[in-house]
Amino acid sequence: MPLIRNPFVRFFPKRVPFKRLGPSMALAVVAAGLISSAAPVPAMAKISTPQRLYDEVWRLINARFVDPSDNGQEWYIWRHRYDEQLQTEEDAYVAIRSMLASLDDRYTRFLDPKEFDEEGQSIRATLFGIGIQIGSKDGKIVVISPIEDTPAERAGLKANDIISQIEGEETEGWTTSQAADKIRGEKGSPVKLTVIRGKEKPRIYTIIRDEIKLKSVYTEPPVNLKPNIGYIRISSFLSKQASTEFKEAYEAQSAKDGFILDLRSNPGGLLSNAITIANYFLPQGGIVSTVDRDGYKETRFAGGGVLTGKPLVVLVNEGSASASEILSGALRDNNRALLVGHKTFGKGLVQEINALPGGSGVNITTQKYLTPNDTDINKVGIIPDIHV
Repeated sequence: MPLIRNPFVRFFPKRVPFKRLGPSMALAVVAAGLISSAAPVPAMAKISTPQRLYDEVWRLINARFVDPSDNGQEWYIWRHRYDEQLQTEEDAYVAIRSMLASLDDRYTRFLDPKEFDEEGQSIRATLFGIGIQIGSKDGKIVVISPIEDTPAERAGLKANDIISQIEGEETEGWTTSQAADKIRGEKGSPVKLTVIRGKEKPRIYTIIRDEIKLKSVYTEPPVNLKPNIGYIRISSFLSKQASTEFKEAYEAQSAKDGFILDLRSNPGGLLSNAITIANYFLPQGGIVSTVDRDGYKETRFAGGGVLTGKPLVVLVNEGSASASEILSGALRDNNRALLVGHKTFGKGLVQEINALPGGSGVNITTQKYLTPNDTDINKVGIIPDIHV
């Protein structure tokens, strides 16, 4: 169906305000990235030794990493580099991280058992904490935003609040992971935060941790949006429920004359969510192609299940990454939507989650993806039709 563009000139007269996730802001609540699948724990997982753990990661990289040159190095050098040197699990963790760092791919990373469990919680859309997205800016821990209907929001934390102390410990110079680890905890337990807001005096918040269910889809319309236009914002594709939430949000607004799909500051998530939602808008045509280390190209096509053929605008910005770019690229290349906003982040890589012996895991970049027009957007991004 040809794209109907003109109606949105009157529906969308000016930019809708929305907080951006700048390049120095790293989300600490949900992981960014495009995840294709979760590989099962190997059969030997019940018995773990430091050397076996290292060997398994080496083997996975050798078989799966997207760059067959392994960043221009002789990968076999790493095979026996730490033989008879790994005495503890921590020794293995350090050696594995050193090995992975040589690939120069920030998305291929090792997760210790605690980190791997937390990533699994994010995919299941459940965490225990207070419900804030935090980032690091100028060496300080900053609140990006409190999550709707969580202890943090109810306590009154706001975007741009600086968390100067957690449980009395100064946070300057901390990473977001360090701060997130300190904030998370058992349901019902308190955490004490010292918060600086603007020029106000520091204030101490004592917040009770709870189960945080990560909602992915929001439908509260921006100010001044005409009532006959539907609005759906997807904050992340990480939760397995994201595509289901989207469908429910659409069905509640199905009588609208057109739709705005807001993907601004959506850092990505599960590949399956992007494909499912693209299918809701595309009667036919390609959605995305993936290319592995051997050059094998696989293309996913729209296969029916269309919810609407009504006019569609997609909002993007520099925080729209990975699965967000797959969806926006598919809709634009098939002439199904008008893209409005800023150039997207430019993450055209796909990661695979692999469970490892002892409860740890490794995320490996296994593929690059192309939009339906065979455009490689990695480190380039997608330029919108209208820049606002």
